Amino acid sequence: MIRIVNLTKYYRTEEIETTALNEISLEVKEGEFLSIMGPSGCGKSTLLNILGLIDNPSGGEYHFLDHEVSKYNERQRANLRKMNIGFVFQSFNLIDELTVFENVELPLIYTKMKASDRKKRVEEVLESMSMMHRRNHFPQQLSGGQQQRVAVSRAIVNTPKIILADEPTGNLDSANGNDVMKMLTKLNEEGTTVIMVTHSSANAEYGHRIVRLLDGKIVSENRTNMPIDMTK
Repeated sequence: MIRIVNLTKYYRTEEIETTALNEISLEVKEGEFLSIMGPSGCGKSTLLNILGLIDNPSGGEYHFLDHEVSKYNERQRANLRKMNIGFVFQSFNLIDELTVFENVELPLIYTKMKASDRKKRVEEVLESMSMMHRRNHFPQQLSGGQQQRVAVSRAIVNTPKIILADEPTGNLDSANGNDVMKMLTKLNEEGTTVIMVTHSSANAEYGHRIVRLLDGKIVSENRTNMPIDMTK
């Protein structure tokens, strides 16, 4: 599903060049739950942005669903991203001026789906996330846990093949954090590939594999006790 080879990312100014990713090679199988760990500044978010087709690498190869996308322009990346990738962020990234329903509906509008079909799909997702009773509320009227449920709903409304989660429990208490991890696990068990950046060792153990980064390089890869069908 995902294969990166000798991936590099540099940030340049007039005075300095910073290496964020240094010749990383990695494969992610369909249906896998991958956890990425490492200290702040090690390149985790940079890697996630490239995997999510938000940014391009400076060098190396990125094969995504049989496309070599490392040189794609923004429009090409956006077209591939909107149909295949859902994002869950630590800060929720909900739009304050939109209701719960409207926040979740937003990705579907970009696909030009009919309004009646959008309504049906959003209601299905909100029902599955136990958030239908909040459909007309605004983000400021929700708890942190509820906001993240809405964010997860928005991430999955397009039925993406991959969910990228960047510290998805970082702004939540332990109970709500556990709920979010159970949601991601359930989605993975239903077939969605999940790639998660986390500082939490406990959360990382929900994955099938833990990759650790340091100074822009992969320094270790370990299997966890979670089962995965590697024949996919």
